[in-house]
Amino acid sequence: MTGFTVDGQVGAPAPRRRVPYCRSRLIGHVVLTVLSLACIVPIGWMYATSLRRPSDVYGSSLLPWPLSLGNYRHAAEVVPIGALLLNTAVVAALTAAGQLLTGLLAAYAFTAWRFPGQRLLYLLFVGTWLVPFQVTMVPNYTLLFRLGLLNTLAGVVIPTLCTALSVLLLRQHMESFPKDLLDAARIDGRSSWSTLWTVVVPNLRPALAALGIVLFINAWNEYFWPSLVLQQANSMIQLGLRGFLGGTEGNDWGGIMAASGLSCLPIFALYLILQRHIVNAFVHSGLR
Repeated sequence: MTGFTVDGQVGAPAPRRRVPYCRSRLIGHVVLTVLSLACIVPIGWMYATSLRRPSDVYGSSLLPWPLSLGNYRHAAEVVPIGALLLNTAVVAALTAAGQLLTGLLAAYAFTAWRFPGQRLLYLLFVGTWLVPFQVTMVPNYTLLFRLGLLNTLAGVVIPTLCTALSVLLLRQHMESFPKDLLDAARIDGRSSWSTLWTVVVPNLRPALAALGIVLFINAWNEYFWPSLVLQQANSMIQLGLRGFLGGTEGNDWGGIMAASGLSCLPIFALYLILQRHIVNAFVHSGLR
């Protein structure tokens, strides 16, 4: 809006009012701060409890003092932490890699080609996401029993190599992929397989990294299926944590907090490594 002086001459533009905008930003920052604290405080409490002396494990201070590594030493004596973390990392990595591969191939097929019944097939494929795990649990367990894969890490991985979530998310990213590049690759004589790995995948690295860490975390935190397939407590970290609960002297909170803190470190390290790709995936997901 243009301002006017006293004698009627055109003056400098009148300043715009930014009070509502600043107020909305302030409210947004307050809400984000509260939500961040709600997420951070339990994690901080877990590490604070793990660093207390065993005699002070029920203390209420957020800053434990004096610091002690006794709970970590005790956790290492109760369960083989290193072996459990290694087994869990292998299972989570294979599961995430398998789901990424199958999701990538399926999403590319649904995007690059048009064929009769494509939409119906896609809806049926995504509809499997709505099927509760309890419905497929018994058939999968029976199949693993007949294949002799019970009590093995392969039995945990194989039934989870395909998920509708990866297909759904990758298809959304591929739908926004420039079709001109695909047409240029075909004109250049590239096969569909070569186009996928030399043209599509290099441009989907942020999306693949963001989806990969989500799938890895889901597989890392899975408890029910590994506990059903693996009868040995010292097989994966999720089952190893169960050994600190319900003992003859009650729940070992110091040991379980220390073991839980160690089990979170690989997730934190993975996020720090892929942080740039994850941020790029969220930034570019809104661009067309």
